[in-house]
Amino acid sequence: MSLINTQVKPFKATAYHNGKFVPVSEENLKGKWSVVVFYPADFTFVCPTELGDLADQYAEFQKLGVEIYGVSTDTHFTHKAWHDTSDTIAKIQYPLVGDPTGAITRNFDVMIEEEGLALRGTFVINPEGEIKLCEIHDNGIGRDAKELLRKVQAAQYVASHPGEVCPAKWTPGAETLKPSLDLVGKI
Repeated sequence: MSLINTQVKPFKATAYHNGKFVPVSEENLKGKWSVVVFYPADFTFVCPTELGDLADQYAEFQKLGVEIYGVSTDTHFTHKAWHDTSDTIAKIQYPLVGDPTGAITRNFDVMIEEEGLALRGTFVINPEGEIKLCEIHDNGIGRDAKELLRKVQAAQYVASHPGEVCPAKWTPGAETLKPSLDLVGKI
């Protein structure tokens, strides 16, 4: 069953954010757009490239009113240690959520049970707490923050313009489509 248009399940966790340990729950994901990015583990190879890329684009997400949450099955203590030892991770300003029990990772159906690690899952959540985008990658395939930003912009556009949809490669300001019988077979 798809998670699209379902409510984020309840959870409680601790994140490392701006030099502090802070509580995080599903309630933090409501009232604004959120992006939850699962990754396998701290101190690895592809993960810092993705998280650093998100850090580089973070201001653009913030302009859209979007908060990013990085989640792995590491503890919040491990997130702090990684932050303190990696120049790439040190530039992160969004919360890094610890999920050592795997509860959040299981809630989003990205747990690799035999490894106790998360797949590379990306979820865009609207202000009502509904999942609007879900992408899951093999752990060898890194993600692109600019493409994710474009998808968030499309999700926000569709949410604020009922009856319109965004075609492939849509960017803000480009033409959208209004699905109708007249368009069938003409695109």
